[in-house]
Amino acid sequence: MPVGAAVRDRCRTLLGHQGEIRYVFPALSSGPSGTGHFLIVVTDASIAVLATRTLRTDRPVAVFAEFPRDTRLGPILPGPVVELGSMTFEFDDEYAAVVSAADAEIFAPDTLPPDPLPHL
Repeated sequence: MPVGAAVRDRCRTLLGHQGEIRYVFPALSSGPSGTGHFLIVVTDASIAVLATRTLRTDRPVAVFAEFPRDTRLGPILPGPVVELGSMTFEFDDEYAAVVSAADAEIFAPDTLPPDPLPHL
């Protein structure tokens, strides 16, 4: 299920003018430094990891990390899990297509179908 327009608007407000938001998906990080909920936001210019509120995971509060747009999110590891920098993020199966599309947009643009609704 895609994240709603309200969540995208909150991400846009927090990120400012860092390019058009292309993809957003929720993720959970768990490791030696603790557990946290995040939103991974892929824009035209970068990939941002936004920290969210503890009990309101649809409310980003800070930019936790940022990576260049040419950073590959995949491969998707069993879990499903992706690694960004030194962190591992787990996400729901339904967002695997989002991760794959974000990578394909940069690394294999010829494999993407044309946008059926380019005016949205």
